[in-house]
Amino acid sequence: MTIELSNMLQKYCMYSPAAYALLFLILVSQSAIAQQTFTGSDGVEVTIADTTRIISIGSAVTETIYALGADENLIAADESSTYPEAAEALPKVSFTRNLSPEGILSFSPTVILASGASGPEAAIRQIRSTGTPMLLFTADETVEGAFERVEQLGKVLNREAEASQIIENMKEDLTRAEKMRKKIDEKPKVLFIYARGPNNLMVAGNKTSAKTVIELAGGVNAFTEFDGYKPLTAEAVVNANPDVILMMDSGIQSVGGEEGVLKSPGVELTNAAKNSRIYSMEGTYLIGFSPRLGSAVLDLMQLLHSNEDFVEMRSLESGK
Repeated sequence: MTIELSNMLQKYCMYSPAAYALLFLILVSQSAIAQQTFTGSDGVEVTIADTTRIISIGSAVTETIYALGADENLIAADESSTYPEAAEALPKVSFTRNLSPEGILSFSPTVILASGASGPEAAIRQIRSTGTPMLLFTADETVEGAFERVEQLGKVLNREAEASQIIENMKEDLTRAEKMRKKIDEKPKVLFIYARGPNNLMVAGNKTSAKTVIELAGGVNAFTEFDGYKPLTAEAVVNANPDVILMMDSGIQSVGGEEGVLKSPGVELTNAAKNSRIYSMEGTYLIGFSPRLGSAVLDLMQLLHSNEDFVEMRSLESGK
């Protein structure tokens, strides 16, 4: 029981023992209702009784908490949590996949809400061994995964109505994108490059968030022969010959901008290079599968398709 509730009980006890007893029963009842048990994406049941000091781990989790209007109790977030601006200003704990238990626990959180991609497992076990509840949410980077994450966070944070509205808004944007895709005659082939410097370039294949968002935006992923990411090679890039090269803002900056991309193996020989169709978008917006997913898909559609085609698709979709 909090100090505030204890003081309230003492105050009422001074005036009426009966009122004290009634208030005590009400508060105990409310406390029982507030304490809930949830099953995380790892199958672990987590009981949450106090959400007054939340640490959020994972950009999509953090962004969803803000979208729900439940950020007043956020005390820290991981390094990937850079949106909205208020999230970037929060005190930071280590990156999602490289958690430091000591650093996280130093904030004395009452609950940790984290992406299922969090790790290593030893760090999660150490955090939980202290009795600090840590609930993992799906890290599935699909439309269904994005909806599920919003819905689950809405339940945990008692913002179910807000969660339903967010999902409805996402569906509206994605439905618009679907209608526009049906008007596309030619789908551009898109090569997504994940870069962390000029010597660390990977290309996206199947079962990646990049492939999913490219297809949602009416494009075709350049590589379909493998799952996940593979190192970029000149031969593979030339054979794929993409119409568009897509990157994250941080990735294109890490190689020195568009000029650096053109120096990457095989890129200069592609249609994308010849037609100056090398684009980038902010990473968590593009492939974060956050509440902004529908908006990101619509913005990517505008990049992938010519202005004339995009305007025509928008007109047809809106019935004008």
